[in-house]
Amino acid sequence: MHPARWRDWVRALVALALAVGLAELAAHVHQAHRTSAKAEWVWTTITWLLVVALVAVGSLALRLAALVLGKIVTARSGIAAGAIVRLVATGLGYVVLLFGVFAVFGLSVQRLLIGAGLAGIIVGIAAQQSLANIFASLVLLFARPFHVGDDIIIRSGTLGVVEGHVRGIGLTYVTVRTKDGTLKVPNSVMLASGIGRHPAGAPVDDGHEAQA
Repeated sequence: MHPARWRDWVRALVALALAVGLAELAAHVHQAHRTSAKAEWVWTTITWLLVVALVAVGSLALRLAALVLGKIVTARSGIAAGAIVRLVATGLGYVVLLFGVFAVFGLSVQRLLIGAGLAGIIVGIAAQQSLANIFASLVLLFARPFHVGDDIIIRSGTLGVVEGHVRGIGLTYVTVRTKDGTLKVPNSVMLASGIGRHPAGAPVDDGHEAQA
């Protein structure tokens, strides 16, 4: 992947500004039809056309912004880390875009936030372990206690003491090559473990790259 350039930033910012402008225009049009003498279907059609344009331009802005962030992180921490950032940025961006569409039609943002909070609690309980691994991957990404290619010692109450070579850092697992074979350790376990550099070198590596 090529590094982020200023043109990437410009395209993302222009698309974002256009999406915000479309959201404002759609909201004004939706409010205007209430006091206008024109047929309601005319204003409704215009509003929906603007909303469709908002979704299209907003989606483009999200992809461009996520791509730029992914390139920056990839250049610093590797492809897997960049993929994690792109995924999280895209997911959060679509949530914001959804709230923007709802706001165009005058729906209460406060009620939407309350509903989203309740839904988030339910989803969080149902997928607690998976979400823990995803958030742990973000902490590992920014804290950077180790990198892909490092020879490390893992001290964990769950795993005991494990010596290995870091082969990949994914969204849910860290892939470690040990003398007994390849081990995929959940990110939440890695975050709760003591990590140190191996002073004497890593176990024999078979030369193949693995990602979680």
